[in-house]
Amino acid sequence: MNTLTTEHLKQAIARIQQAALEQQAFLCAADAQLGDGDLGVTFSRGWTQAREDSVNLDEDWGTALFTLSKSFQLACSSSFGTLMATAFMAAAKSCKGKKQLACNDIAPLLATAVTAMTQRGKGELGQKSVLDIVNALANELTSISTFDEMKHTARLSCQQTLNTFRPRPNLLGRARMFPEKSQGLDDPGMLAIKVLIDAL
Repeated sequence: MNTLTTEHLKQAIARIQQAALEQQAFLCAADAQLGDGDLGVTFSRGWTQAREDSVNLDEDWGTALFTLSKSFQLACSSSFGTLMATAFMAAAKSCKGKKQLACNDIAPLLATAVTAMTQRGKGELGQKSVLDIVNALANELTSISTFDEMKHTARLSCQQTLNTFRPRPNLLGRARMFPEKSQGLDDPGMLAIKVLIDAL
């Protein structure tokens, strides 16, 4: 497989939605240590809506990712849901008109998503948030030439980012109010991205 179509995206959405449901309690428990404890519900709702909306997914990647963005806007009112919607919207604009994506298209799309999420969430890299794990993915996947290698590298990248940031305090979002408490804990948003990547 040298390119990805939106049919591949549709299949990925189904796998991610299943993983989100299976990991809902895990993500809620992780979030409860630092926040509202509802991230697992938010994450699964978003991907459940996305799966429903992907039944007749357009073959244009821009249109398909726009649909994904609208799914999260509709299903999730939380800050995490808003960031996901923002990321997909930014990516949609970047690949409008494309019916296929190559390996070298993925890292730039992730970088575009990071920029959009940073602007929307008023965050910065290094604050132990979802921005850091997506940014690491964008960097690690820059020179990957096959999708099999990409999946393997992405999974390793997520785990490495979690390991790197675990000892650090959260400096963004609600968790920033408990910086010392957050040391030694994984950021829930990062964990959600790992669930997503592991499902691919």
